[in-house]
Amino acid sequence: MNRSKRAFIATLSLAAILLLSGVAAAQPQQVKGVINGRSGATMSVQTQGSGNVVVVLNDYTQVEDVSGLFHARRKQMGVTVLEPGLQVQVDGNYNAQNQFVATAVKFNSKDLQNATDIQAGVAPVEQQEQVQQQQAAAQEAQIQQQEQAMTQQQQEMAAAQAKIAANQAAIAAVNKRFGELADYNIWDEVTVYFGNDKVLVDAQYSSPLQALCQKAVTVTGYVIQVKGYASAVGAAALNQKLSQERAANVTDFLEQQCQIPLTNVLAPGAMGTSTQIAPDSTVEGQAENRRVVVRVLQNKGIAGTQAGVLIPPRSSVAPGKWPRFRGSEPSANL
Repeated sequence: MNRSKRAFIATLSLAAILLLSGVAAAQPQQVKGVINGRSGATMSVQTQGSGNVVVVLNDYTQVEDVSGLFHARRKQMGVTVLEPGLQVQVDGNYNAQNQFVATAVKFNSKDLQNATDIQAGVAPVEQQEQVQQQQAAAQEAQIQQQEQAMTQQQQEMAAAQAKIAANQAAIAAVNKRFGELADYNIWDEVTVYFGNDKVLVDAQYSSPLQALCQKAVTVTGYVIQVKGYASAVGAAALNQKLSQERAANVTDFLEQQCQIPLTNVLAPGAMGTSTQIAPDSTVEGQAENRRVVVRVLQNKGIAGTQAGVLIPPRSSVAPGKWPRFRGSEPSANL
């Protein structure tokens, strides 16, 4: 009887140990850093302590804007906002392939705006320099605090010196990252033109866009970039709105008609009138400026390639073939 009791107690003890071990192993981990590359359902995050970490995204990954004090304004977002240059906190666990599988990706809306402006190319050079200077100033303030702490004990001084070296390396990595955001191979390109004051994708571009998507899925780690533009006629706010709606409608076409996952699409860029390719003094020039440029990209760092290949655009209709309105055109229409 005593022997049975001892065996029963030993079994319960072993079960408790295994249960506690499983709970400890299931504890989520956390990665903090800056996104420096996106390839389909994976992205690369540059951290201070762990170097470059490959993060795997899936259908269950929560993307959240946690702006405000104590995350008071938590907002669910789509995976398309996860673009190079964004400061993120990733919660998750490592899988058997030593990849960090994300359960949640959190960021601040201010950091997202800075990353979007830099990625889209609409932020002035002065603004980009200001962002870098602010980051460098924050790092410098942290270094000064560590140096003050080093005066207390000689042993703490050695540890703080190591942290300073890591922070300086992080500053250099951030500066380098801003110089490599355009480090992509370009595998294909299609330009979609729009009529005056139009935002819907015309049926004549269905075939070129589907052909581009068919080629994209054959490229390892591809992403698709969508940038919308408007002519410089009318109010600036309306121009920005039209370029945004055009880019969004093309993105919807890629997802719904071509079955391209949103994890493989960069955030649509509303470029407004930032890049005019023809004079707006003529009707023909305005037609060329009302466009959305769609490109198939491959990140060189993740793909391990060296040179990009630019394929000539395959848009099937010239911008001048859009029907003109009779009489004078409204100045607000683009």
